[in-house]
Amino acid sequence: MSVFAKLKDFFSTHQETGEKHRNPDLKSHYYKTTNKNALQAVKTMIEETPGMTVTSISEERGEMSVNIDRPRKAFLIVTVISVRPYETAIDFTASTNTALPTDFGFSKKVILELYKKLDQKLTLVGTGSSR
Repeated sequence: MSVFAKLKDFFSTHQETGEKHRNPDLKSHYYKTTNKNALQAVKTMIEETPGMTVTSISEERGEMSVNIDRPRKAFLIVTVISVRPYETAIDFTASTNTALPTDFGFSKKVILELYKKLDQKLTLVGTGSSR
């Protein structure tokens, strides 16, 4: 990843994961589970995390919205997509509420911590297009 891309990530209040993200840490994670079980695992993990509150869940669309109250105020959208039977992709979009033009990497840190917890709860198949 180039220096410019690292600076852009640092001086941002928004971060999201994706299949072909330029940062390997922020590529979509694929798990060996069903869509319903993945959504339930994410919900349980969020509820167990202090400062995070699930505000809505759409099982039909595989989306969940989460408010983060501490250590900083932020908003998180979780997307769970069934790729194949027993293979599900989980993506995050995090936006920090701040008056500053940067969150000093907070949104990226939140996503990486959530992926780390999910990797312990579910069986990881792979990330991005490398799976």
